[in-house]
Amino acid sequence: MDNVFEALNERGFIKQVTNTEQVARLLAEKQVTYYVGFDPTAPSLHVGSLVPIMAMAHLQRAGHKPIAIIGGGTTMIGDPTDKTEMRPMLSEEQISENAKRILAQLQRYLHLDNKKAESADAQTVSEVGRFLNNADWLLSVNYIEFLRDIGKHFRVNEMIRAEGYRQRLERELGLSFLEFNYQLLQAYDYLRLFQEYGCRLQLGGDDQWGNILAGVGLIRRIEGEQVHAVTFPLLTTATGAKMGKTAGGAVWLDAQRTSPYEFYQYWINVDDRDVPKFLAYFTFLPMTEVRQLGKLEHEAIREAKEVLAYEVTQLAHGKTEADKAQATSRAAFGGGNLNNTEMPMTHIAADRLDSGIPIMTLFHEVGLANSRSEARRLIQQGGAYINEKQYRAIDMVVGTDLLEDEALLLRAGKKRYHRIVLKEN
Repeated sequence: MDNVFEALNERGFIKQVTNTEQVARLLAEKQVTYYVGFDPTAPSLHVGSLVPIMAMAHLQRAGHKPIAIIGGGTTMIGDPTDKTEMRPMLSEEQISENAKRILAQLQRYLHLDNKKAESADAQTVSEVGRFLNNADWLLSVNYIEFLRDIGKHFRVNEMIRAEGYRQRLERELGLSFLEFNYQLLQAYDYLRLFQEYGCRLQLGGDDQWGNILAGVGLIRRIEGEQVHAVTFPLLTTATGAKMGKTAGGAVWLDAQRTSPYEFYQYWINVDDRDVPKFLAYFTFLPMTEVRQLGKLEHEAIREAKEVLAYEVTQLAHGKTEADKAQATSRAAFGGGNLNNTEMPMTHIAADRLDSGIPIMTLFHEVGLANSRSEARRLIQQGGAYINEKQYRAIDMVVGTDLLEDEALLLRAGKKRYHRIVLKEN
């Protein structure tokens, strides 16, 4: 087998490892079953989830077998790691529906449960992976038996030293006993997957290191076997912002929440300094090509950004949507006619526009500004355009007199567009 560990390390995926030499040798010598967990707290994953997804895809393409775990059981408790307060409780029905949608997104990248990934070459995928829900075993756990058989292997003084628990204990809200159980349940997941599927590697974000090690230790104590853990760095942009966040909120993998055009635009507008890193993380391009594109500077960096945006959008939404998004973006960047493109669009009642809509309200309402105060700054600084004409008056009212072909084309800054179309009353 190819040494996929070295490939992942070269691309920047590796942060912490239980034993680097042993994990590298394990992945090079035989097929390994590995898993990553996803909590279905929303009906879609966002681009921050692409780090573990892409790592899973690289491993599967190298001949290893993935297990994607949906935390139907653990989501009913909520992971306290990196959270300032308790998560809202979701019903079993909500969790189940979210899980179905997340599976559809994962299948774009992974070959799971006999449904071939659209983006993967059949010859490069050697084994079908599994999609499991930990509710299948956690919801039937007998509490007394669990405490006796699993809880006895944990020490509270060790658990509260974990960074996620420690931070919550220092805050006024504190850490609920419900959340305190999360680490035990995640460790139990690893034990079950080892016992039933021979899983020997768990991967996750670096904030999960303590939870994953708990599972490694539990398997060693109960089964006398050595399994491993690998974590990814917690990804931020060059500006220090959390990966996948914009002024309008999260960038989702669900096309209904973030359109393919908006998704493409997120990548085309990333900071120049992030381009080499993002090409390595979020595409399957050879590293020789990644390094070559990463060397581009000034105006030429646009070429690298187009490659990044197209490759990532094609994986998430398919070639057809990526082609549409690219054509729309090029038209916008080149000042072409955008009336019939796939860019974000809002329908507004004709009588409402007849009455007039304050410009700050309009830019905020369609998501080109995150608040009215942000819209005010945008307009005052000369970044607000309607049908490619700049407007600086914050008290301006937008009416039907500005319509062109029964539509308005709004632009914020150089590259963010939104189309307003009239709907009949």
